[in-house]
Amino acid sequence: MTSSPRSSTTPRAFWTRGRIVIAVVAVLTLVFIFENTRRTRIRLLIPEVTMPLWLALAATALIGVICGMYWTHMRTRDR
Repeated sequence: MTSSPRSSTTPRAFWTRGRIVIAVVAVLTLVFIFENTRRTRIRLLIPEVTMPLWLALAATALIGVICGMYWTHMRTRDR
Protein backbone atom coordinates (compact mmCIF):
# COMPACT_ATOMS: atom_id res chain seq x y z
CA MET A 1 0.00 0.00 0.00
CA THR A 2 1.57 3.29 -1.05
CA SER A 3 0.66 6.63 0.38
CA SER A 4 -0.09 9.53 -1.86
CA PRO A 5 2.12 12.64 -1.72
CA ARG A 6 -0.79 14.63 -0.24
CA SER A 7 -1.17 12.35 2.78
CA SER A 8 2.40 12.84 3.99
CA THR A 9 2.90 16.09 5.83
CA THR A 10 6.46 17.30 5.84
CA PRO A 11 7.43 20.33 7.91
CA ARG A 12 8.13 22.25 4.72
CA ALA A 13 4.69 21.45 3.28
CA PHE A 14 2.98 22.41 6.55
CA TRP A 15 4.46 25.92 6.77
CA THR A 16 2.87 27.70 3.83
CA ARG A 17 3.07 31.49 3.44
CA GLY A 18 -0.46 31.89 4.74
CA ARG A 19 0.22 29.85 7.87
CA ILE A 20 3.41 31.77 8.54
CA VAL A 21 1.55 35.09 8.25
CA ILE A 22 -1.21 33.86 10.58
CA ALA A 23 1.37 32.60 13.10
CA VAL A 24 3.21 35.96 13.06
CA VAL A 25 -0.05 37.89 13.48
CA ALA A 26 -1.09 35.61 16.36
CA VAL A 27 2.25 36.07 18.14
CA LEU A 28 2.14 39.86 17.65
CA THR A 29 -1.43 39.92 18.97
CA LEU A 30 -0.41 37.97 22.07
CA VAL A 31 2.59 40.27 22.65
CA PHE A 32 0.32 43.33 22.31
CA ILE A 33 -2.22 41.87 24.72
CA PHE A 34 0.31 40.88 27.38
CA GLU A 35 2.20 44.18 27.15
CA ASN A 36 -1.00 46.00 28.18
CA THR A 37 -1.68 44.57 31.64
CA ARG A 38 -2.80 47.63 33.60
CA ARG A 39 -6.38 47.93 34.84
CA THR A 40 -8.71 50.18 32.89
CA ARG A 41 -12.31 51.32 32.97
CA ILE A 42 -14.44 50.12 30.09
CA ARG A 43 -17.97 51.20 29.33
CA LEU A 44 -20.18 48.30 28.20
CA LEU A 45 -23.28 50.08 26.85
CA ILE A 46 -24.64 51.16 30.26
CA PRO A 47 -22.43 49.74 33.04
CA GLU A 48 -18.83 50.78 33.50
CA VAL A 49 -16.49 47.99 34.53
CA THR A 50 -12.87 47.95 35.64
CA MET A 51 -10.82 45.08 34.30
CA PRO A 52 -7.29 44.35 33.15
CA LEU A 53 -6.73 45.76 29.68
CA TRP A 54 -5.26 42.44 28.52
CA LEU A 55 -8.55 40.72 29.32
CA ALA A 56 -10.54 43.26 27.29
CA LEU A 57 -8.11 42.90 24.38
CA ALA A 58 -8.19 39.10 24.55
CA ALA A 59 -12.01 39.10 24.64
CA THR A 60 -12.11 41.42 21.62
CA ALA A 61 -9.65 39.20 19.74
CA LEU A 62 -11.71 36.10 20.61
CA ILE A 63 -14.90 37.76 19.37
CA GLY A 64 -13.08 38.63 16.13
CA VAL A 65 -11.89 35.05 15.68
CA ILE A 66 -15.39 33.68 16.29
CA CYS A 67 -16.91 36.15 13.81
CA GLY A 68 -14.26 35.26 11.22
CA MET A 69 -14.86 31.54 11.67
CA TYR A 70 -18.62 32.03 11.38
CA TRP A 71 -18.25 34.16 8.25
CA THR A 72 -15.92 31.57 6.66
CA HIS A 73 -18.31 28.75 7.58
CA MET A 74 -21.27 30.57 6.06
CA ARG A 75 -19.32 31.34 2.88
CA THR A 76 -18.23 27.72 2.36
CA ARG A 77 -21.72 26.43 3.20
CA ASP A 78 -23.33 28.58 0.52
CA ARG A 79 -21.11 27.16 -2.24
